Amino acid sequence: MSDLHIRNLRPAEISIAIDWAAAEGWNPGLRDAACFAIPDAQGFFVGEIDGEPVATVSCVNYDDRFAFLGFYIVRAGCRGKGHGLRIWNAAIAHAGARVIGLDGVVAQQDNYRKSGFQLAYANIRYSGIVEAPSRPPADVVALDTIPFALVEADDTTVFPAPRAAFLRAWIGTPEHVGRALVRDGKLAAWGVIRPCRTGHKIGPLVADDRSAAEAVLQALLTSPGSNEIVLDIPAMNRDAMVLAESIGLKPTFETARMYTGAAPSLRLDRVFGVTSFELG
Repeated sequence: MSDLHIRNLRPAEISIAIDWAAAEGWNPGLRDAACFAIPDAQGFFVGEIDGEPVATVSCVNYDDRFAFLGFYIVRAGCRGKGHGLRIWNAAIAHAGARVIGLDGVVAQQDNYRKSGFQLAYANIRYSGIVEAPSRPPADVVALDTIPFALVEADDTTVFPAPRAAFLRAWIGTPEHVGRALVRDGKLAAWGVIRPCRTGHKIGPLVADDRSAAEAVLQALLTSPGSNEIVLDIPAMNRDAMVLAESIGLKPTFETARMYTGAAPSLRLDRVFGVTSFELG
């Protein structure tokens, strides 16, 4: 058997991991690759045999304390040969002493525990066809009209590391639509919807309460073509799940959010939609 050569994916090659994720049924966003490269361009890996990709993984270092692992895929026909473990170890080494998070399939929890990951909570994917409102709520505005410093500060309540450059790109990427609600001079809710291989995903969706989340959600649903919706929700946020079900979405998939080290202290009651299972 030829030896596995592991190297970094160049930013222009991250589409390899995106395409493989699509083939696995993960339904990535159409413009995810360019945004995903921003936090850590050295955080994407490919394993090759004789120049042919057989495995991918990412471990994006957000700062000197936190990293997030995703895109762990070994090509069908190449599994069971140790390639996955080797590229996994390369990704873990890239993170160094940082706490690492991941959203893994539930059946693989025992394997992740062997690398020091512990279950924090479940994320539930809700999907379905929804009827778009005729018009957005009057008090919801475009997210890019909100001072970015307010969005960045609010994001620190729901994400364990600074990600300003990523958020700027995520909000400003063509075909990504962001909306926000301000109450009494305070950012009460905000979110982004983006086109995917199938339908649209909403994430992040961050709000002080269900009514604020619903206002922004309704505004996002008026975006063109947003009938088929995917929304990923922390299972402990009951209000978010009730909101998803109220617009006709159904649970279709579950992941295990796991961390090495202590789980970050986050306001999960404000997370009505996870940004991405691949980057957290």
